[in-house]
Amino acid sequence: MQRIKPLFFISFLFLFINSVQSDMKKNTVLVCYGKMKPELVKNYKYIILESKHYLPSNIRVLKSQNEKVFAYISLGEVNKNAPHYSILKNNTLGKNKIWDSYYLDLNSKKTIEILMILVDELFAKGYDGLFLDNFDNFTIHGPQKEQKTAIVNLLKMIKEKYPNKSFIQNAGLDLIAETTNYVDAIAIESIATDYSFKQKKYSLREKSQYEALMNRLQSIHTTYDEPILLIEYANTPTLAKQVEDRIKNFDFEYFIGNIDLQSVPNFK
Repeated sequence: MQRIKPLFFISFLFLFINSVQSDMKKNTVLVCYGKMKPELVKNYKYIILESKHYLPSNIRVLKSQNEKVFAYISLGEVNKNAPHYSILKNNTLGKNKIWDSYYLDLNSKKTIEILMILVDELFAKGYDGLFLDNFDNFTIHGPQKEQKTAIVNLLKMIKEKYPNKSFIQNAGLDLIAETTNYVDAIAIESIATDYSFKQKKYSLREKSQYEALMNRLQSIHTTYDEPILLIEYANTPTLAKQVEDRIKNFDFEYFIGNIDLQSVPNFK
């Protein structure tokens, strides 16, 4: 067998390692709304969590071992178990039966006041930013479509008060042109996958739908220079691998986990 020239081998090895590292960098998102041990969570670029489980000291540990830590907050809905539900229960516009939550009235001064207090409290705990959920509600087919201007104004208000903090908009792709100046990344759920809430079944999204959605995300990424974070759902190593195979050629970082988002996923 002919010996491989040293220079060629070194170049090949460098390219191989660089390629592996590039793939690994994409899987740097962790979404977990259950309670984790902060000291065990390391080397993520984006950590998105439920703030009620953590003290400021826990956030300091997470920040020391990861790039940025985000607190979950919904600007569009409130769950019965949330501390501010009792205050805002009379400022709601109907119920989201899937998640057992209620749509907030953003035209109410009281609602805006309470949401801003929540934002202040989260940043006082030391978070780098906020993961802003339920933006789809304010798009053309959403239950709060009449309040599109209100959600954009609220987002602007938060960004102006905290210009050095980071914000991730979850979904609401139709609003990007109006929100891009106030957010630092776009998260989108179930592009490669298609979880059925009715059947409680995990599956891959139909190929033509998946390709159309990815093309749209690529266009948004290019047009607005917004990082894209994919949040996908799987319950087996096989499905998780299929998801990775689908998205590996795109320059998007991603997370793959169970639909309840209550634990750190492990598909090994």
